Amino acid sequence: MVYIYDTTLRDGAQTRGVSFSLEDKLRITQALDELGVHYIEGGWPGSNPKDVAYFDEVRKLKLKRAKVVAFSSTKRKGLKVEEDPNIQQLVRTDVPAVTVFGKSWDLHATQGLGITLEENLELIYQTVEYLKRYFDEVFFDAEHFFDGYKSNPEYAVKTLKVAQEAGADCLVLCDTNGGTLWYETEEIIDAVLKEVSSPIGIHAHNDADMAVVNSLIAVKKGAVQVQGTINGLGERTGNANLCSIIPNLVLKMGIECIPKENLKKLYHVSRLVSELSNRPHPVNLPYVGENAFAHKAGVHVSAVEKNPKLYEHVEPELLGNKRKIMVSELSGRSNIVSKAKELGIELDKKSPEVKKILEKIKELEAQGYHFEGAEASFELLLKEALGKGKKYFELKGFRVLTEKRSEDEEAYAEATIKVEIPEEVARERGLKERFEHTAAEGRGPVEALDKALRKALEKFYPSIKEVKLTDYKVRILNETAGTEASPRVLIESTDGKRKWGTVGVSPNIIEASWLALADAFKYKLSLEDEREEGEL
Repeated sequence: MVYIYDTTLRDGAQTRGVSFSLEDKLRITQALDELGVHYIEGGWPGSNPKDVAYFDEVRKLKLKRAKVVAFSSTKRKGLKVEEDPNIQQLVRTDVPAVTVFGKSWDLHATQGLGITLEENLELIYQTVEYLKRYFDEVFFDAEHFFDGYKSNPEYAVKTLKVAQEAGADCLVLCDTNGGTLWYETEEIIDAVLKEVSSPIGIHAHNDADMAVVNSLIAVKKGAVQVQGTINGLGERTGNANLCSIIPNLVLKMGIECIPKENLKKLYHVSRLVSELSNRPHPVNLPYVGENAFAHKAGVHVSAVEKNPKLYEHVEPELLGNKRKIMVSELSGRSNIVSKAKELGIELDKKSPEVKKILEKIKELEAQGYHFEGAEASFELLLKEALGKGKKYFELKGFRVLTEKRSEDEEAYAEATIKVEIPEEVARERGLKERFEHTAAEGRGPVEALDKALRKALEKFYPSIKEVKLTDYKVRILNETAGTEASPRVLIESTDGKRKWGTVGVSPNIIEASWLALADAFKYKLSLEDEREEGEL
């Protein structure tokens, strides 16, 4: 059994240009738990207020399998472990497991920390021994272990032995600079296993493009914990990519880690993290990239239509991905049927409804739509195409004005909107008026539009008051077009019970925001209808 330890929320968040909101972190936590990873490193609570808030909020999630882990360094020199604020922040998280990193490279101890080698060993021992009193599991990340071993093997191993004596549950060998080659990894792990008896793990960075292979070699040699990130996010060139490691372990090496049936969730998790990172999803990622099972050359297409094994090393459906035959209109039907089944709708892959939905999705994707991270918009689209959707309101027009009166004053915005509700809704609710024409102000145009739409709809649908927008992201699709570029807007919403994502695309950022906002409220109203039907 190999335990998967995800550090997307901590090490992955250190990627240049990535900043997860608190809501992002909680949403990724739930997705990772559903995937079946064993440990989710939530962050370093001693480093910033957001991570402190995360550990407060994550307790409210009902995780099925994963254990949330807090991260920190060993205690500081000159402070008692009981007085070190970082260590005490760890204790206050009240999570089942913690990871502390300590220096295993003599150069880092003497030059980085400015302490003696013996003092460094004391920091490691005292920290691990203290934390074992409070946590079920304590993992020791031996930072820069491989470089440390090359420099001073005796001392590097001594740091592991000290952590082992203090009670560490796993000794994680870190290739922090990411420069170790595969054969060095083999030799060093062989040597380490002769010196320690505790379980070992691996934490590899990808500076020499070796992170995945070094992680797999470590497992082959006996490592029982693999640390990495979704999509290989991380400092510099990134960390070991769990989206490659997990399927390699399960499908290629036959090693138990996450449940095999959960592999089909991997593509979704990969896309979700890309969306919440506000980054384009890398198309060339193995297993989970858009191009991983895409076929364009005539010879390839002809062969794959006869037998996919001729040009595919695994079945894309195992990963939740799909085969893309660039010249075939049949591509993607299975995914639509599968998604409809999740919603309780049985479809025949050959039915005209599926063809109609597929054509609509292709049309929207050509405009820049992607529905990973915007599942609510996809569900609304699917129901509408099947004639199962409901028209809750119709836009009769909106206007958004932004004004700034002077250099010293903040700009503000005003939105005016007019909506109409269907006649049957007005009749059901005993309303004489079907139109609402109103306005609202905001600090920005999207906030003003949101407030105006709420104001208009609450008259007809009081439950709209429960909806709160928790995140708003904009991505420019055709960056080279300059100010003519089309933005894609992703909005996350919650009613306190459920969370959902919606998307809008338009050359006009306000219209793109409107499309995502409108879907957010429509989805809430569809949830209300489902609840009422369930009570009947």
